[in-house]
Amino acid sequence: MTVLLEKRRLIVSPGLVPAQMRRDDKFGHPQNVDADLTIGLINNMPDTALQATERQFMRLLRQAAGDIRIDFHCFSLPSVRRSQPAKGRVEGQYTDIAEIDRLHIDGLIVTGAEPSATTLRQETFWRELTEIIDWAKDNTRSTIWSCLAAHAAVLHLDGVERNRLETKCSGIYDCIKAYPHWLTQGLPSPFKVAHSRLNELRAADLMANGYQLLSHSTRGGVDSFAKNFGSQFVFFQGHPEYEALSLEREYLRDISRFLAGERDSYPGLPVGYFDTETEQKLTAFAVRAQTERRPTLSTELPDRTLREDIAAGAAATLIFQNWLDFLAEHARATSPETSR
Repeated sequence: MTVLLEKRRLIVSPGLVPAQMRRDDKFGHPQNVDADLTIGLINNMPDTALQATERQFMRLLRQAAGDIRIDFHCFSLPSVRRSQPAKGRVEGQYTDIAEIDRLHIDGLIVTGAEPSATTLRQETFWRELTEIIDWAKDNTRSTIWSCLAAHAAVLHLDGVERNRLETKCSGIYDCIKAYPHWLTQGLPSPFKVAHSRLNELRAADLMANGYQLLSHSTRGGVDSFAKNFGSQFVFFQGHPEYEALSLEREYLRDISRFLAGERDSYPGLPVGYFDTETEQKLTAFAVRAQTERRPTLSTELPDRTLREDIAAGAAATLIFQNWLDFLAEHARATSPETSR
């Protein structure tokens, strides 16, 4: 697959997709190029995760696109605080959010953000994010709301409040399909999804407000859910896009913040993520860190090995294939050629 990274957009060209990356029909024949889609990513992640988030979603779209040609635009909300290097990247390679109307976005992905206020309504980006929520209802065929963006969307749309967890939900969780839906079609049950969050939306609250529960975990709670607002809104509490080392990076970041006195509590081990020997070494290190607490101790962290069965991102490709197929089907149905 040829990917042309221009200043303002990423173009995924189906005509040059390597054979091993093409999606075939049920008879094993390559599908024809029959749809063009414009996909937007509003990347609200902090500077340390800005490029990783771009990479994760670009990779997913490459893997899922098959013969669908995607014109991919990255955006950032102006109210999300950025360092100078990150501002330079946004100004140089992202599309101005003011241009979103003219691009005729088919599908939109909106990421979470690092919270800095006590409540969502107090966040500096709240007004701009709610404007995007209202805009997406009338201007996209479907929008994916991830993590904090999912929490903000349901609060704005239906007043559903999130709940603070006693301990952070972090790890690889076995998720079970809760209801038949085009987004989860073909997924095994259970399937593994990474979660990393301090808050949760409860199934009972969502269903009471007309949301359709798509997948959940016994230990991790609600994974994904959906509701039709004219645009098909899909919500992820988890992170199917995460790469294998994403949770490790977050865990090490939280350890460093604890050792530097930037957080009060030592982070818990991600569930179902490190192998048994690594968990034992990290548990012993946690005891030492809480006794010796000093920033330089982070250089003495033990070597780490992940479990072999985490299957990070395995479900994501199929989820995004289903999402792109949904968008492409509606694009074909409403194109001038098919209406003749």
